[in-house]
Amino acid sequence: MAEEDAPEPGRFDRDTAVRAEDGEGAVRTFGAVVSGEWRAGRGPHGGYLAAMILRALMLAVDDPGRAPRSLTIHYARQPEDGPARIITTVERAGRSLSTLSARMEQDGRMIALALAAFSVPWSGGPDVSEIAMPEVAPPEPGREPGTLFKEGAPPFTRFITIQPRIGGRPFPPEPGSMELGGWLGLAEPRPIDALSLAFFTDALLPAPFMRLPAPTAAPTIDLTIHFREPMPRVPDPDPAELVLARVRGGVIHQGFFEEDVTLWAQDGTVLAQSRQLALLLPMI
Repeated sequence: MAEEDAPEPGRFDRDTAVRAEDGEGAVRTFGAVVSGEWRAGRGPHGGYLAAMILRALMLAVDDPGRAPRSLTIHYARQPEDGPARIITTVERAGRSLSTLSARMEQDGRMIALALAAFSVPWSGGPDVSEIAMPEVAPPEPGREPGTLFKEGAPPFTRFITIQPRIGGRPFPPEPGSMELGGWLGLAEPRPIDALSLAFFTDALLPAPFMRLPAPTAAPTIDLTIHFREPMPRVPDPDPAELVLARVRGGVIHQGFFEEDVTLWAQDGTVLAQSRQLALLLPMI
């Protein structure tokens, strides 16, 4: 396909775009623009920022054979809408594994710090999975966007489609289990890749909402994502494919809570796992 005939990027790719600004060696600087369209409560959605940071890291690695394997981000402060810088450093590039760091800044202030690992596939070991995909109804055709947004969820939910399969309604009259999930995708059809997986790990409602009586702000403190499959899995992926996402919480203590997320492909393959620590704050 000629470059001039290439389709225009969708909103997700436009709003997570980064551009190289400086550096050609181990340290590089990328420019980005934080969009207010992806807000979640008090600030931009954590998964949206994770995708933006990961995009810069992937450009810094500049090796399609080294797929993202691990990404940990500590969110120090919420950014404002507008320009930002992402400074990446290749801390070590081995024969098979690259370790990188990244720092997101606005006006000289640190917004987020990240560490990441990229690696070629390792062969010779066993393939074992004891994480079974829940038995749920398959996804329905079509992808109605903004279902959660229509029910009062944050602005970023306009850009996702969700078909609930696990758990009940949030803010129930009687506390329920801190678990929910369903088939998940971007509202604009787009092949699943590491960038969208990073976003999906933080795209569902916080697990505590399944037992709290009313909404509350839930900013992310840290998020760790393990990418279990290099993407794309096939040469010509289906842009309409959805993933099954399950979120589980366990402990809420002194305002902090954790939640674990697993993302499956429709054939039951684990695509990514994550854990995050977040805060419950009163809505203002």
